[in-house]
Amino acid sequence: MNQRPLYLTEQIRLNDGSVPSSALTKHKKMAFSPFVFYRGTAPLFYSDIANSTIDIPDVFKQLPNVYVMGDCHTSNFGFFTEEGSHSNSVIFAPNDFDDACVGHSIWDVVRYCTALYLCKAHCDIVQPQHQKAVVDHEQVERAVSAFINTYADTCRNIESDTHLLTSALDTFSAPQKLHKIWSKAIQRSNGGALFEEKSAIAKATVIKDGQLAFRDDPAKFSPLTPEQYHQLQDAFAPYMDNEIVDITQRLNAGTGSVSLERYYFLVGPKGNAGHLRLSDYHIVEVKQQKVAAPVRASLLTHPVNKLNPAHLTARCQKHMQRRPDLLLDEVEWNNSHWLVRSRHHAKVGIDPEDIATGKRNIAHEGLVFYATQCAQALALAHCRTDRRTFSYESTASKAYRAHSEQVKNIAQQYAQQVVSDYAWFCSSLKSEAL
Repeated sequence: MNQRPLYLTEQIRLNDGSVPSSALTKHKKMAFSPFVFYRGTAPLFYSDIANSTIDIPDVFKQLPNVYVMGDCHTSNFGFFTEEGSHSNSVIFAPNDFDDACVGHSIWDVVRYCTALYLCKAHCDIVQPQHQKAVVDHEQVERAVSAFINTYADTCRNIESDTHLLTSALDTFSAPQKLHKIWSKAIQRSNGGALFEEKSAIAKATVIKDGQLAFRDDPAKFSPLTPEQYHQLQDAFAPYMDNEIVDITQRLNAGTGSVSLERYYFLVGPKGNAGHLRLSDYHIVEVKQQKVAAPVRASLLTHPVNKLNPAHLTARCQKHMQRRPDLLLDEVEWNNSHWLVRSRHHAKVGIDPEDIATGKRNIAHEGLVFYATQCAQALALAHCRTDRRTFSYESTASKAYRAHSEQVKNIAQQYAQQVVSDYAWFCSSLKSEAL
């Protein structure tokens, strides 16, 4: 008897508090494609490592531990301003640390490579409505190989020149599609041509009664009761870097974390907004944190992973980023752990359609190029774990070069498993609706 459906049902119940249900916003999102399903089931990935469905070679378990993203996939890299909202320096780097912890680098590498295969599966589904050609399987194969090899090469380069750890990917030229996305982020940064119109803070706020405030947008924001407002203000004011001007609840953000509570605080000087600059303000996100997926699976015993979920996320982010958010903290409140961080004025994410569809990506190997950029960014983040002994770089470079085909095969096989699991998930939702 096939035990996989029972196993999947239990894993989803443990993670989401419910068996597959179309009543859950998260599950509705996950039903869109195998890629989105994969994004919403990071704990399943680590459970499959624990039970050897994903069989990690011992050579990678013997490498020095590093800070890992935990939920490493193609859409968890992107463009953003360093130091949160306190800088106009736009870089390309990992942008999600909710499942970050101390672990094996191979977790991030396999999870990312699996996502490359699923990008194509996602785009094959959306292609009819976008009417754009999708990259072929051969380019996906080249992208996976390029990711692994570039990761290994970057580790070797850092071993040769440790000053590279202070570098970042901050320039992209045409004709690559990333150039257009990078330019968009530059324009939205503080001082950019579109900051006043397209930045995150511009799109989220409006002037009400002479004061900057959050927009009325029922799809994204839920107004607070006076009691809720004052409770949040009292609890989190000590962690802000200016006055709290407004607070709202953020709705329907993210995929894996869509069910977790989060609030936006508008922070800056109070007064007549007509005489103040938009750049004087920023948005601070207060987000409920849950146990990181690798930690929940008990794959690695390490003292750092005993930190509470919000503290662990903040610590990992501070180590993995070149210039971490200046406002980055953790708070225990209302029987939960909360991460406090400034929102980037310019944060532009990458969807599968951006890198795996269209004539430009096909002609100029867009998916391959994107994979190499992510590999460099990930290697930099991993190698920042230890800035004294640099014991990771040499051994990692050799291991990934020597076993690149094995890693590629593991990712390809697991991508096929995800497609099968996704089909079961969609079938379960249909059965539940009857």
